Amino acid sequence: MPLPIEDYALIGDRRTAALVGRNGSIDWLCLPRFDSPACLAALLGTEDHGHWQIWPEGDYESERRYVGVSAVLETTFTTATGVVTLTDLMPRGDGRADVVRKVRGVSGTVHLLHEWMVRLDYGEVLPWVRREEIGGEHVITAIGGPDKLILRGPRLPVATDHRHNDDFDVHEGDELVFSTTWLPSYARLDELGDLEDRIRASIDEDAEWASLCRDDVPHPDVVRRSLLTLRLLTHEQTGGIVAAPTTSLPEDFGGERNWDYRYCWLRDAALTLGSLIEAGYTDEALLWRSWLLRAVAGDPEDLQIVYAVDGARRLPEHPLEHLPGYADSRPVRIGNGAVAQRQTDVLGEVMIALEHTRRAGHHDDNAWALQRVLIENLAKTWQEPDNGIWEIRGERRRFTHSRAMVWAAFDRAVRAVEEFDLDGPVDDWRRLRDEVREEVLEQGYDAERNTFTQHYDTTEVDASLLVLSQTGFVDGDDPRMLGTIAAVEEDLMRDGLVLRYRTESGVDGLEGDEHPFLACSFWLVSAYAAAGRSDEANALFDRLVGLVNDVGLLSEEYDPRYDGGKGRMVGNFPQAFSHLALVQAAFHLAGPTVTR
Repeated sequence: MPLPIEDYALIGDRRTAALVGRNGSIDWLCLPRFDSPACLAALLGTEDHGHWQIWPEGDYESERRYVGVSAVLETTFTTATGVVTLTDLMPRGDGRADVVRKVRGVSGTVHLLHEWMVRLDYGEVLPWVRREEIGGEHVITAIGGPDKLILRGPRLPVATDHRHNDDFDVHEGDELVFSTTWLPSYARLDELGDLEDRIRASIDEDAEWASLCRDDVPHPDVVRRSLLTLRLLTHEQTGGIVAAPTTSLPEDFGGERNWDYRYCWLRDAALTLGSLIEAGYTDEALLWRSWLLRAVAGDPEDLQIVYAVDGARRLPEHPLEHLPGYADSRPVRIGNGAVAQRQTDVLGEVMIALEHTRRAGHHDDNAWALQRVLIENLAKTWQEPDNGIWEIRGERRRFTHSRAMVWAAFDRAVRAVEEFDLDGPVDDWRRLRDEVREEVLEQGYDAERNTFTQHYDTTEVDASLLVLSQTGFVDGDDPRMLGTIAAVEEDLMRDGLVLRYRTESGVDGLEGDEHPFLACSFWLVSAYAAAGRSDEANALFDRLVGLVNDVGLLSEEYDPRYDGGKGRMVGNFPQAFSHLALVQAAFHLAGPTVTR
């Protein structure tokens, strides 16, 4: 049975990623890309759906940490007879993907177990496995369709009933390095290369990148880990930023709210870009801008809210019937039906993000040409109802947050002309900006309760309204914003954390409930800060930072009531939205800095 979500850690090579449990088991790995079929899928089923585990026999205790400020994970196993460490990483490489696992004896003697079970196509396909020799080294290969996996190491496990097992003693000072390498099944590999060098290079590269991060923020170590996590979720070649490396980790255990997040949402990516620029990083931002230009090229009417890592448009959603799901949560979905939704807010986030790059000194004529085309299309379509920021699968509505982000899109277009001397019909854009604002204030605001509303036809509130002050739609201390904060506190707070909206209103058209959404809780931190409520902002931020797991990672949601208040993580993991909102909140508390 898979571990609690918080008991996993992330390793990755900025093309894909794996989840490693504190028990030494890699239970989720998609190769060679974030959105490729999984070859280790025990996370959504059982170990028979694929896992790779190295762990002590018998009783043990485990502690984990990332080595310095790297993405290299070290797990320490302590037994009655000795101590060993297991170092896990995915070094970067050309045309191949590697998972490297190094066992080191620290003290005494520990008897280790080793199990390697590869199952292709999300655990459904049993590969053809055989022993071969590559460059004079004996290895095990597993081949199926387009994929070839190569296991190497000083001791190769032995095949038993479609799985490979071994057990051995590790003494103080012993070091054993294993690796699994992915290649296209047709490719030939003549030399596997030195693994030890790649471990040190990975640590050094991450440390150099992290050293550039601003540290004048509360909880700088947690902020730095969040930024490193966002970097791991950014494909280094295409520039696409995935929302999470997992699919179908449930928002409601045992329910149907299970979605595939291994794709690139324009909104999430745009917000991530803003956080990276504010932190002092522009290379990733410019890489994403290039991805954006490629992904949305063509008719603005064809703009999607979500794309594949390489910018592909077709992401048909369908269930994997052979997988029982995490905690029996069905269906397990791959693909995402939200690809066909209309979410009007997206262009506002994109315009804000591209303004960030412009202010950082990186103007691009092609990017502005794209923005103009998108804005001109928005001018014709902004009054249409949409599915909103939360991908509502019920009736399309005139969501207040969506309309406020339409205002932000026109506002940033006006600023581009006024402040950067770019070309555009600024008088028309000003008129539309004012028209949108007037509509929102008239139809998206409940004067009786003094709060903005979820959409124009309800008195319900929505946590997305907390960002209105961040975009400049209203001031943080505007009475209407203060009233909205109060309404969110009254209606959407659960044990001090923030829900997205009240599911019992039926607005999303789904069965079941969900738990507090961590990004929304960080938005409340930012809203408190903008309202001048700094003590409350810092207190809530401190509490939220306390929810990260032992290696600094956050899921999508959090259940504070589980196990008598012990709490547990819920939803896809680690979640880019949670980490970028953490970073944004930290910057709002610290105040602006000069972008390097």
